[in-house]
Amino acid sequence: MSFAASDAVGFVLHTAITGLSTRQEVIADNIANVDTPGFRARSVEFESTLQRAIDRGRATTSGPGALGISVAATDTPVGANDNNVDLRKESIAAVQTQYQYQIMGRAISDRHSRLSLMSGGAA
Repeated sequence: MSFAASDAVGFVLHTAITGLSTRQEVIADNIANVDTPGFRARSVEFESTLQRAIDRGRATTSGPGALGISVAATDTPVGANDNNVDLRKESIAAVQTQYQYQIMGRAISDRHSRLSLMSGGAA
């Protein structure tokens, strides 16, 4: 297991950054296929699963799929070319996800620095 996910706090941060990274990839795929006939947009969900794990005090890894990141088709209405990508919605989601990713990256970096200082070593 990576240094960042070695305890409950690390697991939460690791799950969040992994979920956001997956979301960025899915949004990019949706945008790339905005004009592809028959393409169905997808979305990523991990926040509710992560929140439930935190609420139950089980924010630790426990085998395959422990991160609880799911990718599913969206229910956005289908347009004339049988495609349901909403470019405006995807663009807003991309900006929001990038902002969240930067915040999580900073939280992981700050935590790593604090843990390194506590252990008396360099990061």
